[in-house]
Amino acid sequence: MDIIKVAANSRTSAVAGAIAGVMREHKRAEVQAIGASAVNQAVKALVLATSYLKNDGIDVVCVPEFVDVEIEDKVRTAIKLVIEPRNPNP
Repeated sequence: MDIIKVAANSRTSAVAGAIAGVMREHKRAEVQAIGASAVNQAVKALVLATSYLKNDGIDVVCVPEFVDVEIEDKVRTAIKLVIEPRNPNP
């Protein structure tokens, strides 16, 4: 499963669709964002994806984490949102 990477200029609806699609297929999704604007887009996409998934009867929870990412030989701190079903064994 690939990490969904979100930038400050990412379209919220496109990211939400990606989150929902990965959740439906893999039952788990990881979203990564660096910077305040990117994290803002990621959280808005998560809220939208939550409503998409709720229509399919999938209730989710999100656990945020810090993660170090190396970009162009520099280590940056990113926010990773780990999204999983609320009740994995309904």
